[in-house]
Amino acid sequence: MSWHPGEEAACKQGTGAIETTVTPRPRDLGGFEVRRVLPAIERRMVGPFVFWDHMGPVSFPAGKGIDVRPHPHIGLATVTYLFEGEIVHRDSLGTVQTIRPGEVNWMTAGRGIVHSERTGSDLRGKGSRLAGIQSWVGLPEAEEETAPSFVHYGADALPMFSGEGKSVRLIAGSLYGRTSPVRVSSEMLYADVSLEGGAVFSVPTEHEERAVYIVQGAVEILGRPYAEGQMLVLRSGAEVTLSSPSPAHVMLLGGASLGAHRHIWWNFVSSSRERIERAKADWKAGRFAMVAGDPEFIPLPE
Repeated sequence: MSWHPGEEAACKQGTGAIETTVTPRPRDLGGFEVRRVLPAIERRMVGPFVFWDHMGPVSFPAGKGIDVRPHPHIGLATVTYLFEGEIVHRDSLGTVQTIRPGEVNWMTAGRGIVHSERTGSDLRGKGSRLAGIQSWVGLPEAEEETAPSFVHYGADALPMFSGEGKSVRLIAGSLYGRTSPVRVSSEMLYADVSLEGGAVFSVPTEHEERAVYIVQGAVEILGRPYAEGQMLVLRSGAEVTLSSPSPAHVMLLGGASLGAHRHIWWNFVSSSRERIERAKADWKAGRFAMVAGDPEFIPLPE
């Protein structure tokens, strides 16, 4: 996905086990709307997660779909995870990969990559729905200039566990003694959790930074309700139990802090402002490798 500079989500300071509650801002990406959560004014990162968009749910009529034109990234990994629909990913490495619900597209930008995300021709012809999460994970400083790469993981490759009204898919990192096969660059947590009405879920304390994003429904913490679309950033080490009076769908995210602050400008992430300036100049001058078969591109914001 592509981000525009100067956009921040609204935040409210919390108390007790919750450090901050982030309320997303709507953002139109040309034909469909996302709820943008990170970066926020008072919480720019959660563990290695530097960017978080909730896409949809949106219904496209026949002939319409998502069209995110080719655009560049540096210094991060993009992580696409869908609840509904599908997206065709193309990149400057020559990758063409369709992603569907429960699967993971993990693209490491490193020193530079260009990609596009579009609705495939089959779905476009008959209409479709789309919903999911687009996140960016910042790379450790020593790996910011690594070679770009792309890996796709099928839904059956990701650990699943359930019981007592809970169903969990571990997308990346570790949770309750289980580890996802998704290759990551730093210690992290990323999981998709569905709760039946009356279920409770204890968020593990093992990760330095943690947050809960409420995709659908509502949850309670110590009797206080929190609504769909909110991201609850939890205090480090605090024991937190989610309860769901009715069915709810949440995402867990977090991990070890990246340490040094990351600068974000448009689609570029780096520990160095100078590196971002060089990336801006390279994109404007056409020095990035482009996406074969997709000649369009998003110009550098002025």
